[in-house]
Amino acid sequence: MKHLSSTTTKKDKRKSKVTMTQAFKTIIWPRRNLVFLGLLLIVIRSLAGLILPWQSKVLLDDVVPSNDPSQLYTLIAIVLSAILVQALTSYALTQILSVQAQFLISELRAQVQKKVLSLPISFFDNNKTGGLVSRIMSDVEGVRNLIGTGLVQLVGGTFTAIVSLIILIKLNAWMTLFVFVPISIFGYIALRAFKYIRPVFRTRGKINQEVKGRLTETLAGVRVIKAFNAEEQENLVFEKGVERLFQNVKKSLTATSIMTSSSTFLIGVATTGIMGIGGYYMMQNAMTTGDFLFFTLVLGFMIAPIVQMSNIGSQLTEALAGLDRTEELMNMTAEEDNAQRTIELQNFKGDIEFKDVSFAYEEDKDVLHKINFKAPSGTVTALVGSSGSGKSTIAGLSATFLNPKSGTVLVDQQDLSKVKLNSFRKNLGVVLQDEFLFEGTIRENILFPRPNATEAELQNAVKAAYVDEFTDRFDKGLETLIGERGVKLSGGQRQRLAIARAILADPKLIILDEATSNLDTESEALIQKSLNELVKDRTTIVIAHRLSTIRKADQILVIEAGNIVERGTHDELIAIGGRYYDLYTYQAKI
Repeated sequence: MKHLSSTTTKKDKRKSKVTMTQAFKTIIWPRRNLVFLGLLLIVIRSLAGLILPWQSKVLLDDVVPSNDPSQLYTLIAIVLSAILVQALTSYALTQILSVQAQFLISELRAQVQKKVLSLPISFFDNNKTGGLVSRIMSDVEGVRNLIGTGLVQLVGGTFTAIVSLIILIKLNAWMTLFVFVPISIFGYIALRAFKYIRPVFRTRGKINQEVKGRLTETLAGVRVIKAFNAEEQENLVFEKGVERLFQNVKKSLTATSIMTSSSTFLIGVATTGIMGIGGYYMMQNAMTTGDFLFFTLVLGFMIAPIVQMSNIGSQLTEALAGLDRTEELMNMTAEEDNAQRTIELQNFKGDIEFKDVSFAYEEDKDVLHKINFKAPSGTVTALVGSSGSGKSTIAGLSATFLNPKSGTVLVDQQDLSKVKLNSFRKNLGVVLQDEFLFEGTIRENILFPRPNATEAELQNAVKAAYVDEFTDRFDKGLETLIGERGVKLSGGQRQRLAIARAILADPKLIILDEATSNLDTESEALIQKSLNELVKDRTTIVIAHRLSTIRKADQILVIEAGNIVERGTHDELIAIGGRYYDLYTYQAKI
């Protein structure tokens, strides 16, 4: 389904305000057959509902005075048939529209999730995971009121109110006019309230996003929270969030209560007036008892949809507010939606070259300054330097997670900024220091990049990464459940599993945030063996923490303050006696 077209405001060009017309074109009209069927069912149900007040008039004015049981039996049969029609149409409405609405919600969620995953890494750096979950799962739920029974009931209720109004005018125009005045006042109040509520609902979505985002972080970091005895601190943060949510809900409830109380008062005034006017007409014999009952019951059929419309109006307003936020996401530019990315890499070799590459996370605050180096196919390039020197930024640029501010990153002599990301990333493997594992089994995590890999390929990766060294001790072996983010495994076991996953992916280019910096000696030795298997015949860019692990690198780049201050092999840099020599000898003493 195509997403909604957006409009922009001067205040915020990125914010889109979805109108009912846009929602109709993109959501309702493509499903017009179901919606029209729903409207038809609503009309049939409404007409069937008018049978009871009509037959009530017949009962009082015709059947009872005639003292004819056969007419009574006929009347009862008609009423029961009408009730059956109402029940069947209500069931059909739920099955046809409510089910379709839930299908649409699931479809929209899938589309929004797909869109979110297509966005660049910088987007995720600036948004909390829990907040994004809220936007994917919650913001689209209001759509059920557009395609479900909400909108159809609004239209059907309008039809019922119009038909009832015509009947009332025919019965007694003056009584109908008296009722119409307070109802018109209520309609004006409701429209004003809807205008007030929509921004409140929009803000609620943002607050929900923030609160759920923080809650997700809290639950993910529960070990840190407990280690620092910070439960009370996190409780206070969450309480402030839910208090903001409460205040927002209170605003919408205030507007809703104004509508409800005004409808109660105005309808009460109308009912009291009808009793007085109707009583006067009956005393003057200008209206029969049956006519008065018929008028009163039909009046209920006119007023009930109007009151119901206020509730449905709130639901539609909430739905449009949710679609506003959804449309903001759908209007964002995906990584692949770049007209410059036209090059499809063929016969990928893995030659990487940086030409005068500069990069800044913030305007005028460069973290890299005209970086130049070549990483030929099949070689290992190590990046060393102090924390914050720019090593991770170079790795991020190599992996296309970041884009240069100036200069060019080349892959196989092609400008990486013009290469289709899919054709590059299918040849890329990344192993991070704090590798992310998915909840599930060891087998599922290793198979993640290639779910259809053969058992022989899987076992080769397991052996190459020395994963079997610990899985052979587990009762369930590769079928062992590792928990969320692999919490049931040790640090060394998680790293070997991540390396096995990369080996199975069989990439031509490896970006490696060296995995041995925080491990014991035995785990480090095994992982170093795993890494040696991983980098064979592959272009490797490794961020080195323990310099003893990169002595065999083809070239070592020493990065300081965003500049390459030294370059060469281990022996060459030791011989120079510069910055690398200082770092290496300092670590050796430790």
